[in-house]
Amino acid sequence: MSGFSGHIPGSRAYRRLLVGLFFGGVATFAQLYATQAVLPQVAVDTGSDPATAALTVSASTLGLAVAVLPWSLVADRVGRIPAMAIGVIAATLLGAAAAFSQDISVLLALRLLEGVALGAVPAVALAYLSEEVDPRHVAAAAGSYIAGTTVGGLSGRLVSGPIGELAGWRWGVAAVILLCAVAAAIFLTLVPPARGFVPGRARALPGPTVLARLRVNLRSRVQLALYAQGFLLMGAFVAVYNYLGFHLAQPPFSLAPAVVTLLFLAYLAGTVSSPRAGAVAVRRGRFPVLEASIGITAAGAVLMAVPSTFVVILGLVVFTAGFFAAHAVASGWTPVAAVPEARAQASSLYYLGYYGGSSLFGWLLGLAFSTVGWTWFIGAVVGMCAISAAVAWVALRPGGDR
Repeated sequence: MSGFSGHIPGSRAYRRLLVGLFFGGVATFAQLYATQAVLPQVAVDTGSDPATAALTVSASTLGLAVAVLPWSLVADRVGRIPAMAIGVIAATLLGAAAAFSQDISVLLALRLLEGVALGAVPAVALAYLSEEVDPRHVAAAAGSYIAGTTVGGLSGRLVSGPIGELAGWRWGVAAVILLCAVAAAIFLTLVPPARGFVPGRARALPGPTVLARLRVNLRSRVQLALYAQGFLLMGAFVAVYNYLGFHLAQPPFSLAPAVVTLLFLAYLAGTVSSPRAGAVAVRRGRFPVLEASIGITAAGAVLMAVPSTFVVILGLVVFTAGFFAAHAVASGWTPVAAVPEARAQASSLYYLGYYGGSSLFGWLLGLAFSTVGWTWFIGAVVGMCAISAAVAWVALRPGGDR
């Protein structure tokens, strides 16, 4: 094991790892957003108001956010693949139960627990990847995993919506859970056994304490800058997707709800851009690709300020492609920049910031949209991109790219 330096492109294990993690991303993120496309039906069926129905999404993302650090500790103890297996299987079972719960409070509790279980994959996947892939190719491999998360996020919305219209929201969500069960089976079948990590319970000598592993990451200028990328960029991204539908339902657009739902297809831009960004980062370096991706994200946001349906949709595609490219680079960089003993905690802290930004700015920028309008809302999004780029320039430019 000591001579293992990581799987390389072209090898069978490398291909299995990439495809497996792709389906792991699908299995995780399709479940996470499974109720978003059927929220009106959830509200009617459970006798709740829209805000309460929307908590079915917020509960799962909150559960994931608070669980990523504990899952990283579990993974250090039992191993990367066993931890991910436990999480994804438990989430699928909880998701199936949630689909047929009759009371809104039970539904919210099950969605919260589902999110807790789903936290295993994002908490561990990138640490596992950084330990099993040759260091020169980690960025490209991380892009494949992020592409899976985009397909999952898209499919969770697009599968539940049409089926929910035909058979009710419960069957729509159940269809997503079935899709996730298949994706999870592929994931667990394909991912090769870990060779670059020894679980804590199998070590001859104890490793650093949990607090020590957290402390070493939180004292790292590079790590804090990477966490800031997830916090700011994900916050901007979720806010745009939360409120763009409201904007396009108003004049001069006045788009029908069914048309607005199709805007989620812009996620496919991220499916393309994330592995591409990872591959370019291997050749050109992570820092310039990250800065360019942030610039593309901001440019897409600016286009969405133009009062033209075509330009807004173009801007959304550009914005989405830039965001997922930046996320692929930053999230893949995080475990590589960490000390080996603290990689799982580094990835978990990144996702804690990532979903923390989603929760905070997904709500806070809504206040801006409601009070000062879309133009100022876009200005706030661009400002967040600018801060993200400035933080990267200070802490991550060459010399910190490691």
